[in-house]
Amino acid sequence: MSPFRTLPVLAASAVLTVLAGCSAAPDTAFPTTPTTAATTAAASPGTPSPGVTAVEQPAAPTKVAIPSVGITSSLMKLGLNADGTVEVPPADQGMTAGWYTGGSVPGAAGAAVIIGHNDTRYGKAVFHDLREIAKGADITVTNTRGETVHFTVTGTESVSKKTFPTEKVYGATKAHALRLITCDGAFDAQGHPVNNLIVYATLD
Repeated sequence: MSPFRTLPVLAASAVLTVLAGCSAAPDTAFPTTPTTAATTAAASPGTPSPGVTAVEQPAAPTKVAIPSVGITSSLMKLGLNADGTVEVPPADQGMTAGWYTGGSVPGAAGAAVIIGHNDTRYGKAVFHDLREIAKGADITVTNTRGETVHFTVTGTESVSKKTFPTEKVYGATKAHALRLITCDGAFDAQGHPVNNLIVYATLD
């Protein structure tokens, strides 16, 4: 059950739930993809010239672990929907988080984004306890080659769906950054949480 709505590129957006589940209502939202150097590079890796050795592409992430809050999940790949919104994990796979392929690969320069539900109509989801994460916590991401990179949490913020900091989360950066996003906040009259929780982390 998708918690998103259609918004223009670079518009603010957020994850919402209905009671215990993420909502598919048309007024719900999640960040659309901004046009950044990171997304352009991801979409257009280029073709090596004859005689030039190709640079090995970063390996895709397959697993995320946050020991301090008891979170471990495989990672599915998330792209864009036809309307330009970011895909989210299907509600019936709520215990699995997803890596947004339009951003950076975790560990590479730029902003890597991992998205997970808090709850779905099926119950508790993968990032249900993400709100308990603390500054300084370790986040581990493993890739298809079995390599592991560690990130340290630098901060968190709960933001209104109406003022989601799209550029701050998805925008170009020289840092080797990771962002985790899920549902958060009080419920509105329709039973939708009004905020997104964003966790910011940088490569150790």
